[in-house]
Amino acid sequence: MPDAGQAIARDRKGEATRRDLPEVAFHIVEGANWAHLRREGLRSARDLLEANGLPAACGWRQETLILPDGRVIRDQRPMPPAALARCLDDALSPDDWYDLLNGCVFFWLDEARVQRHARALAKRDQILLRLDARRLDARRLAAAYAPHVRLSPFNLGAAIRRPARRGLRTLVPLEDWRRDAWKTEALHGMTPRSPSHAPAEMIVLTAIPDLDEFVMTAEALPGRAG
Repeated sequence: MPDAGQAIARDRKGEATRRDLPEVAFHIVEGANWAHLRREGLRSARDLLEANGLPAACGWRQETLILPDGRVIRDQRPMPPAALARCLDDALSPDDWYDLLNGCVFFWLDEARVQRHARALAKRDQILLRLDARRLDARRLAAAYAPHVRLSPFNLGAAIRRPARRGLRTLVPLEDWRRDAWKTEALHGMTPRSPSHAPAEMIVLTAIPDLDEFVMTAEALPGRAG
């Protein structure tokens, strides 16, 4: 039986007949944002900036922002402009990439990755949201927001350690991935990734005001001093 990351069913000839997401997804929320999220759902950094009267296109976020309403937007230190420029497709600048990601909300699709990310954020209180397999809520969310859902084969917010080349093609529409795996993500003339390569992130290009319809558990991850 294929694991949840691969999620490919096969017919009697061994050929892939469908491709589906893992049953579990994760999102880490800043503790300071938790009360707002429960009222309003999940919103992008761009939405939060605009709601606070701040410019949405603000370039590289070298430091974490504390907004006038008390919400927090994390820094973008793992993708400094010089490093990012070296791995972007030719048509994009670092500011283009920052602006693109500022308009998205992100879910991890692999528990090992999310635990590493949580450790990197451990100086501040965080809330780990789990869209749990018991109700297939990751898949229900993807179905509900399907026109806005994209998948990435790696962490789009990291560009320091041997970063993969990236561009708009890296955000693969859900239905394209279900039909063709990573074919549309490959650069022209390059061999696509294996269909068995599991998505690392699910990206949603819009706010999710009804997030509580899909979240099964919310676990506090206390921060460390220092």
